[in-house]
Amino acid sequence: MSLSIRNQIAGTVTDVTTGEAMSTVKVRLDGGQDITAAITTDAVKDLGLAVDSEVKALVKSTEIALATGPVAGVSIRNQIAGTVSDIATGGAMASVKVDVAGGALTAAITKDAVADLGLATGSSVVALIKSTEVSLSV
Repeated sequence: MSLSIRNQIAGTVTDVTTGEAMSTVKVRLDGGQDITAAITTDAVKDLGLAVDSEVKALVKSTEIALATGPVAGVSIRNQIAGTVSDIATGGAMASVKVDVAGGALTAAITKDAVADLGLATGSSVVALIKSTEVSLSV
Protein backbone atom coordinates (compact mmCIF):
# COMPACT_ATOMS: atom_id res chain seq x y z
CA MET A 1 0.00 0.00 0.00
CA SER A 2 1.28 3.46 -0.89
CA LEU A 3 0.57 6.36 1.43
CA SER A 4 0.96 10.11 1.22
CA ILE A 5 2.29 10.12 4.79
CA ARG A 6 6.03 10.68 4.43
CA ASN A 7 6.88 10.38 8.12
CA GLN A 8 7.32 6.64 8.62
CA ILE A 9 9.82 5.42 11.20
CA ALA A 10 10.35 1.77 12.05
CA GLY A 11 10.31 0.51 15.61
CA THR A 12 9.35 -2.22 18.04
CA VAL A 13 6.38 -2.26 20.41
CA THR A 14 7.56 -2.12 24.04
CA ASP A 15 4.20 -1.82 25.82
CA VAL A 16 0.48 -2.03 25.10
CA THR A 17 -2.05 -0.64 27.58
CA THR A 18 -5.58 -1.50 26.50
CA GLY A 19 -8.73 0.30 27.51
CA GLU A 20 -12.37 -0.23 26.67
CA ALA A 21 -12.30 1.86 23.48
CA MET A 22 -8.77 3.31 23.22
CA SER A 23 -5.32 1.91 23.88
CA THR A 24 -1.81 3.30 24.10
CA VAL A 25 1.04 1.58 22.32
CA LYS A 26 4.62 2.51 23.20
CA VAL A 27 7.16 2.01 20.43
CA ARG A 28 10.96 2.12 20.65
CA LEU A 29 12.06 3.62 17.35
CA ASP A 30 15.04 2.03 15.62
CA GLY A 31 17.16 5.02 16.67
CA GLY A 32 16.39 4.42 20.36
CA GLN A 33 13.82 7.16 20.96
CA ASP A 34 10.33 6.33 22.17
CA ILE A 35 6.97 7.33 20.73
CA THR A 36 3.47 6.61 22.00
CA ALA A 37 0.43 6.06 19.78
CA ALA A 38 -3.12 6.34 21.10
CA ILE A 39 -5.22 4.13 18.84
CA THR A 40 -8.47 2.22 19.15
CA THR A 41 -8.46 -1.06 21.01
CA ASP A 42 -10.02 -2.62 17.91
CA ALA A 43 -6.97 -1.49 15.89
CA VAL A 44 -4.63 -3.10 18.43
CA LYS A 45 -6.52 -6.38 18.01
CA ASP A 46 -6.85 -6.12 14.21
CA LEU A 47 -3.11 -5.44 13.81
CA GLY A 48 -2.19 -8.14 16.33
CA LEU A 49 -0.04 -5.69 18.29
CA ALA A 50 1.90 -7.05 21.27
CA VAL A 51 5.27 -6.45 22.88
CA ASP A 52 8.06 -7.10 20.34
CA SER A 53 5.78 -6.48 17.32
CA GLU A 54 7.63 -4.71 14.50
CA VAL A 55 5.72 -1.59 13.38
CA LYS A 56 6.08 1.70 11.58
CA ALA A 57 5.01 4.89 13.31
CA LEU A 58 3.23 7.18 10.84
CA VAL A 59 2.66 10.92 11.34
CA LYS A 60 1.37 13.54 8.90
CA SER A 61 3.75 16.49 8.55
CA THR A 62 0.95 18.89 9.48
CA GLU A 63 0.67 17.19 12.89
CA ILE A 64 4.26 17.89 13.95
CA ALA A 65 5.14 21.05 15.87
CA LEU A 66 8.74 22.11 16.43
CA ALA A 67 10.42 23.61 19.48
CA THR A 68 14.01 24.68 20.05
CA GLY A 69 14.27 22.41 23.10
CA PRO A 70 12.28 20.04 25.31
CA VAL A 71 8.99 21.53 26.48
CA ALA A 72 7.73 21.08 30.04
CA GLY A 73 4.21 21.66 31.25
CA VAL A 74 2.40 20.34 28.16
CA SER A 75 0.35 17.21 27.65
CA ILE A 76 2.30 16.25 24.51
CA ARG A 77 4.27 13.15 25.49
CA ASN A 78 6.10 12.58 22.21
CA GLN A 79 9.12 14.86 22.13
CA ILE A 80 11.71 13.61 19.65
CA ALA A 81 15.06 15.39 19.44
CA GLY A 82 16.68 16.00 16.08
CA THR A 83 18.60 18.34 13.82
CA VAL A 84 17.20 20.42 10.96
CA SER A 85 18.59 19.09 7.68
CA ASP A 86 16.60 21.19 5.19
CA ILE A 87 14.07 24.00 5.06
CA ALA A 88 11.93 24.77 2.01
CA THR A 89 9.81 27.90 2.37
CA GLY A 90 6.90 29.14 0.32
CA GLY A 91 4.69 32.18 0.58
CA ALA A 92 3.11 31.24 3.92
CA MET A 93 4.31 27.75 4.86
CA ALA A 94 7.58 25.88 5.23
CA SER A 95 8.58 22.24 5.06
CA VAL A 96 11.25 21.50 7.67
CA LYS A 97 13.14 18.21 7.45
CA VAL A 98 14.52 16.96 10.75
CA ASP A 99 17.07 14.17 11.08
CA VAL A 100 16.28 12.02 14.11
CA ALA A 101 18.02 8.91 15.36
CA GLY A 102 16.80 6.08 13.14
CA GLY A 103 15.21 8.22 10.42
CA ALA A 104 13.83 11.61 9.56
CA LEU A 105 10.67 13.63 10.07
CA THR A 106 9.18 16.47 8.06
CA ALA A 107 7.15 19.18 9.76
CA ALA A 108 4.84 21.57 7.90
CA ILE A 109 4.92 24.83 9.85
CA THR A 110 4.40 28.48 8.99
CA LYS A 111 7.18 30.52 7.45
CA ASP A 112 6.76 32.94 10.38
CA ALA A 113 7.41 30.11 12.86
CA VAL A 114 10.67 29.26 11.08
CA ALA A 115 11.77 32.90 11.43
CA ASP A 116 10.55 33.28 15.03
CA LEU A 117 12.37 30.12 16.11
CA GLY A 118 15.50 31.10 14.17
CA LEU A 119 15.58 27.73 12.41
CA ALA A 120 18.35 26.97 9.95
CA THR A 121 20.12 23.88 8.69
CA GLY A 122 21.95 22.41 11.67
CA SER A 123 19.55 23.80 14.29
CA SER A 124 18.70 21.48 17.17
CA VAL A 125 14.95 21.00 17.52
CA VAL A 126 12.41 18.83 19.26
CA ALA A 127 9.49 17.43 17.26
CA LEU A 128 6.28 17.54 19.30
CA ILE A 129 3.60 15.00 18.36
CA LYS A 130 0.36 14.26 20.19
CA SER A 131 -0.09 10.53 20.72
CA THR A 132 -3.52 10.70 19.07
CA GLU A 133 -1.80 11.81 15.83
CA VAL A 134 0.46 8.75 15.60
CA SER A 135 -0.78 5.85 13.48
CA LEU A 136 0.82 2.42 13.35
CA SER A 137 1.27 -0.03 10.51
CA VAL A 138 2.58 -3.57 10.50
